[in-house]
Amino acid sequence: MSGGVDSSVAAALLVERGYEVIGIMLRLWAEQMPAGPGSPGKENANRCCAPEAVADARAIARQLGIPFYDIHAESVFKEKVVDPWIKAYGEATTPNPCFNCNRSIRFGFLMQRALALGADFLATGHYARIAITREDATTRYRLLKGVDAKKDQSYVLHVLGQRDLARAMFPCGDFTKQQVREMARRFGLPTAERAESQDLCFLTEGDYRGFLLRQAPGIATPGPILNTRGEVIGRHEGLPFYTIGQRRGLNIAPQNAHAEALYVLKLDAAQNAVIVGTADELGTRQILVRRMHYVSGAPPAGPIRCSAKVRYKAREAACTLAPLPGGDAQITFDEAQRDATPGQGLVAYDGDDVLGGGVIARNA
Repeated sequence: MSGGVDSSVAAALLVERGYEVIGIMLRLWAEQMPAGPGSPGKENANRCCAPEAVADARAIARQLGIPFYDIHAESVFKEKVVDPWIKAYGEATTPNPCFNCNRSIRFGFLMQRALALGADFLATGHYARIAITREDATTRYRLLKGVDAKKDQSYVLHVLGQRDLARAMFPCGDFTKQQVREMARRFGLPTAERAESQDLCFLTEGDYRGFLLRQAPGIATPGPILNTRGEVIGRHEGLPFYTIGQRRGLNIAPQNAHAEALYVLKLDAAQNAVIVGTADELGTRQILVRRMHYVSGAPPAGPIRCSAKVRYKAREAACTLAPLPGGDAQITFDEAQRDATPGQGLVAYDGDDVLGGGVIARNA
């Protein structure tokens, strides 16, 4: 339970359906701000477990008549989510921390705590669905998109496998966000009108640049901005502050102003350079994906036709997925993808079914 409307409704629905429910909130790591003159350091609460969110979750559990546990997970969250996120930026990639959070924290640390408390399932407020198929004596679990296409969160859940899905429940996945809010009002939950937070939960005021500089001094080294001919046309402030497809905020020298808009095409760690080019030079059809994870537990026998997204908010596009030795995969899109960025996740679908996903390594 996060104190938000989705997890509150998930809990209320399960109580209504007759389940024996317990509520758990995890206390996640938050940055300790440096002390100012004459004042001690101030710890900013993680957005997922701010004091008011804890109070709301506890109050909702009391309203639903269920036990509530407030469990500290600061150190494991820092180790498994925040530190790898910082490290990835230092390697000139653009990471998505939600993958590690779902793999290691929600369906790792939290799942183990829930089982230790006697739970049979872990339910969350994610907008996704689970389908169960049985063939002969084998039970298989399928991860499906949520009914609400605008809120579907199957992309960040692609890291789940058969063992996870066998013990997972997503009560909100069969409903739209509007329906969830209407149910919150019906249940009389104070979270019914609560606005959603879109920023990364551990960032201070949503400022990832300042956060990186405070947590990893020296991570951003200024360097050249190059065009595709290798000519220096400006200076950048540090590779972590740029991403593929970025147009604004490029420090191009006036004498090198281009008639067409310029976009970031590549972050070259070897040269500590940002490579820019025109819209016609942006995008790729072929993408190498590392550590491809398949929800079914096994890769396809050969190349398959499917669709895929290269970012959470990206448009799903038709492609061919070819498994490679060692667990990687080669994805070939029918049309060039402009926002394919090393470090982000590529997630493959067959209709509503999530086939799996992995980390974009490079664009061919």
